[in-house]
Amino acid sequence: MRVYLLVMLVAAVVTFLTTPFARWVALRTGAITAVRDRDVHTIPTPRLGGLAMLLGLVTAVVFASQMPFLESVFVGEVAGRLVADPRIWGIVGGAAIVCLLGIADDIWDLDWMTKLAGQVLAAGLMATQGVVLYRLPLGIGDQQLIWSSRLQLAATILVVVVAMNAVNFVDGLDGLAAGLVAIGGTAFFVYSYVLTQKASADDYSSLATLVIAALVGICVGFLPHNFHPARIFMGDSGSMVLGLVMSAAAIVVTGKIETDALSGAQQIPAFIPILLPLAVILLPLLDMGMAVVRRVARGKSPFHPDRMHLHHRMLAIGHSHRRAVLILYVWTAVFAFAAVALVQWHWHGVAVGLAVAVLISAVLTLGPLRTRGRFLDDDAATATAPVPVAAAPDDLPPETAAAPAPAVPTPPKEALR
Repeated sequence: MRVYLLVMLVAAVVTFLTTPFARWVALRTGAITAVRDRDVHTIPTPRLGGLAMLLGLVTAVVFASQMPFLESVFVGEVAGRLVADPRIWGIVGGAAIVCLLGIADDIWDLDWMTKLAGQVLAAGLMATQGVVLYRLPLGIGDQQLIWSSRLQLAATILVVVVAMNAVNFVDGLDGLAAGLVAIGGTAFFVYSYVLTQKASADDYSSLATLVIAALVGICVGFLPHNFHPARIFMGDSGSMVLGLVMSAAAIVVTGKIETDALSGAQQIPAFIPILLPLAVILLPLLDMGMAVVRRVARGKSPFHPDRMHLHHRMLAIGHSHRRAVLILYVWTAVFAFAAVALVQWHWHGVAVGLAVAVLISAVLTLGPLRTRGRFLDDDAATATAPVPVAAAPDDLPPETAAAPAPAVPTPPKEALR
């Protein structure tokens, strides 16, 4: 456990220290998020946070490769010979591809077909390096296997692309996507580590656990720069990296855990190891699904932007920016840790606890907190501390710097109703 926590710390520190560099690159290349009608932010903000995340991920993986405890993650035995395991580097390579793709999109605004092609390429690279969804944990023994290599490839690409776009869809408030993935990733980390312990009494090293530890680290390192009021956005370069790494860990878990080694209530998460990844990105998936249905029903493209996302609705019912983000954190923690609880407790008890937690979360979401008091109110927060300027006018491109910045970084609630 301590080795994984150390990897997490390395990823967090490197991401935290390199985020100002990513912000500098964004300012110099014009990767600035201008203020649009559908946006919540009111100040043009740099958006290359994914560059710092990639640097944190790569550094953490290189650091882990030097740890004897994790040697089996990087080297495997084939026919009596030790050979390098290409999966971890396939994940890093896929993350690099989508990060570069996102950087290009943040600077030049690529069309959706180009982005989709790049996402498929990154998922395909991971698949060629062994990160393949070759079993669906819905049966017993051979019933779980996907026998066709073409179906394996198609299933892998589908899972990865959906996860990347789900995280991208929910990235609409300061600190929201990074916080959701950090919380859900922490639950996933516990899940993977506990199941690895139960499946193998001698070797606790796990590719999935390592990857998810690095993922949580880069999110934690990025959050101080991204929480409201944000000095930098992760952009597509960051959201796609988070979605790809999360989906890669989920795919690895489906092939890592042997259900025959578990018994009783523990078989529930073992037979459905995709349950937790779904719980982690439940809100992004729900938001994406609702957006697609809503837009298609109106005769528009599924990628047509609007102001009807979950985070927009939270603001519309009266929550402040900060409060809306924290409440969405709570919802993610409820479902993610409920899935983790299935590893240790009977599902009846977990269901009761989940029902209570959902009720409390609903009260926080729809109760008097949204209209009364100043708890985590944006105005109260900015009254006691100076608002960090997203970008100095001299640093911005001429067309962006010309736009006057309002004095208050959050639009009045009445305007969002």
